[in-house]
Amino acid sequence: MTAHFRSRRVLAVPAGMAMATALALLPNVSAAAEPDATSLSYVVNVQPGHGPSPRVERAIAQAGGTIVTSYDQIGVIVVHSANPDFAKTLRTVPGVASAGNTRNAPLPAQSTTDVGTPKVLGTAEAAAVEVAEGQDPLQPLQWDLPAIKADKAHEKSLGSRDVTVAVIDTGVDDTHPDLAPNFDRAASVNCVTGKPDTADGAWRPGPTESAHGTHVAGEIAAAKNGVGMTGVAPGVKVSGIKVSTTAGYFYTEAVVCGFVWAAEHGVDVTNNSYYTDPWYFNCKNDPDQKALVDAITRASRYAEKKGAVNVAAAGNENYDLAADEITDPVSPNDGTPSERVIDPSECLDIPTQLPGIVTVASTGAKGIKSSFSNHGLGVIDIAAPGGDSTRFQTPAPPATSGLILGTLPGGKWGYMAGTSMASPHVAGVAALIKSTHPWAPPAAVKALLYAQADATACTDPYDIDGDGKIDAVCEGSKNRNGFYGWGMTDALDAVTK
Repeated sequence: MTAHFRSRRVLAVPAGMAMATALALLPNVSAAAEPDATSLSYVVNVQPGHGPSPRVERAIAQAGGTIVTSYDQIGVIVVHSANPDFAKTLRTVPGVASAGNTRNAPLPAQSTTDVGTPKVLGTAEAAAVEVAEGQDPLQPLQWDLPAIKADKAHEKSLGSRDVTVAVIDTGVDDTHPDLAPNFDRAASVNCVTGKPDTADGAWRPGPTESAHGTHVAGEIAAAKNGVGMTGVAPGVKVSGIKVSTTAGYFYTEAVVCGFVWAAEHGVDVTNNSYYTDPWYFNCKNDPDQKALVDAITRASRYAEKKGAVNVAAAGNENYDLAADEITDPVSPNDGTPSERVIDPSECLDIPTQLPGIVTVASTGAKGIKSSFSNHGLGVIDIAAPGGDSTRFQTPAPPATSGLILGTLPGGKWGYMAGTSMASPHVAGVAALIKSTHPWAPPAAVKALLYAQADATACTDPYDIDGDGKIDAVCEGSKNRNGFYGWGMTDALDAVTK
């Protein structure tokens, strides 16, 4: 599986339990010119405000570029060009702050990438669940809800329908019976080309594409409607902002489009369970990678300025993101990867390490750091259930899996694990805080999120597999440390304080 997904620990599938049939993904109807087989995509960053100057426009054309779209409010221009020196040339133009290619493989996309298959909940397993009064049928399997007191929170509030959480991901199947009641169509879009495609259903995953975004959406806002499972914030709305290619790559132009779309469409929280391809870490001393950091920083900050709290997954490699150096063996993942040693203070995992982003680590059913979760003092802000192998952390009955239950396309439910699954728990709690404090700006929502978290001391020693060897080192105090940040997110406090 490719490493850009924040959830890679997914299992093979038995026959599933279907209750609805997803509609086919409508074709992309973006007006962008079709690139030739040698074109790459670029971002050109200029002064925000009034669009590219005539000088910059001429320079783009003279360098062999075609403007796809321009996000004038943040000064990011998306360009296609077959000129291998396009970015280098544009960087010499007055008024251009940075420019870089967003990918290594030519447009429009690469060969199909294996992103893993969720473990689908079987009909026999679902039928065996004993349900208490007031629970949705599959809620007893969701050990993650009581882990953050979401079950108790729901007795007080399910969240407000005036709050929308955008899932910036692989697409969301809004026809799912657990998602349809809460779906916000007006805040949904396909951003894959870097230019918004608003065709009806364009936000849905195609029949062979990943279920990742649909799973995340269910964790956040699966309706409490007597069907299936229950989301962390089952009364809020959820939207789908599709940013991954058919092959499963999350490129900068699409991520920029996603944040700007969220900013312009009243989104209160964004969930970002991915890293931006093709670089796991983007080094600011590389002019191409610096341009990608610049573009997404501008876009995410703009979304926050417009009222959105941006929540992101910390990653699944058990990296210490506060270490002096990290070995990155997977970049670029759409070309020929080469092992490189990076300084994580200069080379950033984006968007999760960008300013203002809520960075989420994962815990398992025993409440300790998941075996795979990245960590790091001063990097991790908060922790939430993301699951783990039952070999390491087994849930108490009636739950049967140490993974996280979520919605899947086609009216199904199934399990995944990863920081991808931890991040939507925090996004859901942020939505509950926003529901309780509707006038709170993002800074206040984040302050409450951290203040209400349940302080969790370092797990020391951390020998998750019990082989006598330390698997990760946690630094910091009980109130803030590298495994759990400010602590475990708390849904009950979100609706009562």
